[in-house]
Amino acid sequence: MKVWFLGTGAGRPNKQRNVTSMALQLPDSESGWWLFDCGEATQHQLMHVPLKLSKLERVFVTHMHGDHVYGLPGLLSSRSFAGGITPVTLYGPAGIKSYVETVFALTGTMLDYDLTFHELEEEELSTVYDGGRFSVSAGPLVHRVPCFGYRIAERSTPGPLLADKAKSLGVKAGPLFGKLKSGETVTLEDGTVIRPEDVTDGVIRGRVVTLLGDTSPCDMSLTLAKEADLLVHEATFAAGLEEKAHEFGHSTTVEAARTALAAGAKGLAMTHFSGRYSNEELAKLAAEAAAVFPNVIAATDFSSVEISRPLPDREGSGL
Repeated sequence: MKVWFLGTGAGRPNKQRNVTSMALQLPDSESGWWLFDCGEATQHQLMHVPLKLSKLERVFVTHMHGDHVYGLPGLLSSRSFAGGITPVTLYGPAGIKSYVETVFALTGTMLDYDLTFHELEEEELSTVYDGGRFSVSAGPLVHRVPCFGYRIAERSTPGPLLADKAKSLGVKAGPLFGKLKSGETVTLEDGTVIRPEDVTDGVIRGRVVTLLGDTSPCDMSLTLAKEADLLVHEATFAAGLEEKAHEFGHSTTVEAARTALAAGAKGLAMTHFSGRYSNEELAKLAAEAAAVFPNVIAATDFSSVEISRPLPDREGSGL
């Protein structure tokens, strides 16, 4: 599983970085990917990474500011030209449906696939998608307009199947092996119940990725980022500019690091940098955060972060 940074700038593009967009590339066994925010020219940025527009499955918008949505109608339109025919679901704040449909109506845009909208309500925390292997929760952040952060959680699965042990308990190789590997409990012909934890080597913990929209420090950021393998947090301004950051609903580098530390996150990727900072200055911004939370990077356009599946936890109490 990998996060691609398609745009890492705030407000407007410059020669070194485009406006905000990120992509979550699903595990190798999955064929698709998800998009988070879609600033202007995101479809151009996609040409520089190994993601096919036709394989896009879901779009999650954090808020309706232009640097996060101006690229959306064009990208959705181009997906048809790229051979995309499978459905796409779009999640975002109230108004996202009207925005996209109005642009399509005025431009005569027709899609070759079904586009479904899921507008979010400003609740404390809610599950907006549950697809079996992954679930996505959304929660409201602190910004100048309604804005959300997203927590993508992968379900834990049994570790490697201990085939010899399963056979010794009467499980025949075949479909029952497959069910146990996928975490299902099976019942043998004689009524014996075999649980996955009885015949597997520990538990493989599911990964968690938290992608926040624009925000000042808040409790919801901590909730969404709790023990995340990767937290993606905006860092619009350098340390010392907290007052200016909060005036516009943003955070500084040190505040992003404090959130990662308080949430118990394992890694932090900072993005959404003000145009006042050149890419050469990003090392300084990363160093500010690293003084609080060492495992941090300052993301650049087209960079990526791999989130590896952990080894089985042999002391886990179950799925």
